[in-house]
Amino acid sequence: MANVHTSDSVVEALRTNGLRVTPQRVAVYNNLLKRSDHPTVDQIMVDLNQGLPISSKATVYSTLSSLREAGLVREILLEEGVTRYDSNVAPHHHFRCSSCGCIIDIPWNALNVNLAASLPGGHAVSSHEVTVYGVCNDCKSSGDERSN
Repeated sequence: MANVHTSDSVVEALRTNGLRVTPQRVAVYNNLLKRSDHPTVDQIMVDLNQGLPISSKATVYSTLSSLREAGLVREILLEEGVTRYDSNVAPHHHFRCSSCGCIIDIPWNALNVNLAASLPGGHAVSSHEVTVYGVCNDCKSSGDERSN
């Protein structure tokens, strides 16, 4: 389900995190806040440029970089060569459907992962994120369980 954010809350979040408020930042951040599908730059561009082109790819990349540096979004890499963006910056894991490719957030406490005890060589873990692969409920229900 999409989050509901007002323009005022988006503007306040930008200001609170030290970013200058620009129409591009408001549009990109608001777009991400309304989504749960972990979009790529191209998917964000399609949304922003419906009707009349208002943003270039370079502008969207630059805006996402600023939002990431401010801690408002994070990049996720779940497949080689594809960067996706997530406005949920709280610790969480991901589920990736091997049939339709959807990506679903998994609450942090839903997985019991103890990396400190399992790493050889005494490596110090500072953070971790788990990606679980399988078939989502929609694909399971429709019998569409092909492997991507």
